[in-house]
Amino acid sequence: MAQKFGGQFSPNGGNATPSKASPLSGKRPARGRTRANLLFLVALPILFTSIGDGAQDMAVAIGAFALMTLGAWLTREGIDAQNAYEARTIARRPAIPRKLFGAIALGLGVGVATFDTSLMDGILYGIIAVALHLTSFGFDPMRDKALEGVDTFQTDRVARAVDEAERHLRAMSDAIAISGDRTMIARVDQFQATARAFFRTVENDPRDLTTARRYLGVYLLGAKDATIKFSKLYAQGRDPSVKADYTSLLDDLEANFTAKNQALLSDNRTDLDIEIDVLRDRLQREGIRLTEGE
Repeated sequence: MAQKFGGQFSPNGGNATPSKASPLSGKRPARGRTRANLLFLVALPILFTSIGDGAQDMAVAIGAFALMTLGAWLTREGIDAQNAYEARTIARRPAIPRKLFGAIALGLGVGVATFDTSLMDGILYGIIAVALHLTSFGFDPMRDKALEGVDTFQTDRVARAVDEAERHLRAMSDAIAISGDRTMIARVDQFQATARAFFRTVENDPRDLTTARRYLGVYLLGAKDATIKFSKLYAQGRDPSVKADYTSLLDDLEANFTAKNQALLSDNRTDLDIEIDVLRDRLQREGIRLTEGE
């Protein structure tokens, strides 16, 4: 378990306590998710209108419904993956182009549902459905996202580390949901907002990864395991002492993440000041005079 942090950024230490991150900090609206959910409703009429048309027609309708439902699910998963990709400074492209596969599954479902008139009609309707889907939802990200001037090796290291950290946070969310305590769910969301602010700092300067790796791995793994244990214990008896211990742990972890984030930001600012001073000296040696405000 993490030890109580007593430095400047501890909740009880120092005069200035940094404001806690909002659970919504760094999050963007889930664009396109509502439209993707509507795709599930589009397939329902095909299923219900086939009732009473015979076993063969019903089998075809069920197949079309399954394909269209699969397409809707893949599309929604693809939108979630793209939103996560766009929220990060450094990210690897999704391994599976879910939106593209969703468009193909939807097109196949439409084709199967409409080929009863003629095979050509089914093919054409399926192609139209794929085209409309891609026009509405777009394509999946097809390239890795990286900072300019940062080599691929460093980018890949940071992306892998943040991916692992995000898996721990998702596992925490799944585990705390079992407790059914809305207060603790909100508290975990707040801690995750602080952790994600730390992620963005590391992504903005991949050189910080060496000193931040323990926070991205060991500490979040411990937080995940503690959350799983808390949810199981708290769901059994709603023991206030268990809740208090877990809350204290989150406070300690959040204070440590905040302090480390501030330290990294301060180091980055120091590096920038040094680079500016070096640039000033170089320009002055070249005979270029700078005004005081430059």
